[in-house]
Amino acid sequence: MTVREITPAADTWTLLPGAQFADAFRLVLAPGGTVVDAPAAAWRMMGTSPAWVRRLMALRNAIVAPLGLKAPRPPATSESPRAGHIGIFPILSSGPDRVVLGMADKHLDFRAVVDVRQDAAGCQVTATTVVRTHNWLGRAYLTLIMPFHRQVVRTMLGQVAAP
Repeated sequence: MTVREITPAADTWTLLPGAQFADAFRLVLAPGGTVVDAPAAAWRMMGTSPAWVRRLMALRNAIVAPLGLKAPRPPATSESPRAGHIGIFPILSSGPDRVVLGMADKHLDFRAVVDVRQDAAGCQVTATTVVRTHNWLGRAYLTLIMPFHRQVVRTMLGQVAAP
């Protein structure tokens, strides 16, 4: 299964009015393969992270702590998730076709969206990220994390295809 970058959907900008950045990645699961709904896809994608992503997040948290930025709390274990969260992200809305996760901080707000669409070609799972920066710190942060963000999203979305 290949994860590829796509143009974000037209309604993406309504998820976070005033946002300056959005990207989207799609995974197509073969017909007759695993069929998932959005909550299941979001859990497969963000319920657990590979070790290298956890280390990268720990480094991020150590670097931004002196700046007063939030450090998302991971669940105690993957077997005991926190209510209202998928992995480290708070659930803002959830339905069978779309899950919206997000946070607000002094430097930026973001939404992480997982959409699922079934059709004759198979099951399409799309991960969209939308960001609204508030100040120079948010713009600098977004610029610095962007190369890592793209690789993390591709890796995490690939987890949806895992058995």
